[in-house]
Amino acid sequence: MLTTSEKIIVLLERRKMNKSDLAAAIGTTRQNLGNKLSRNNFSENDLRKIASALGTDLRVDFIDRETGESI
Repeated sequence: MLTTSEKIIVLLERRKMNKSDLAAAIGTTRQNLGNKLSRNNFSENDLRKIASALGTDLRVDFIDRETGESI
């Protein structure tokens, strides 16, 4: 299973974008984005901005193990 950072890198390659392009699109610096990628540390808000910039949808689900309900 890929980490979130690895998934973002795959999407960057598919979109023929680099980290600087993505950083500009989400309103941050390349250094800040690089730090988040190296630590694999993103807020949900970060991920929503990244998903939008990469032309993808983001899905975050919590699944109740007892009921199987998506929350």
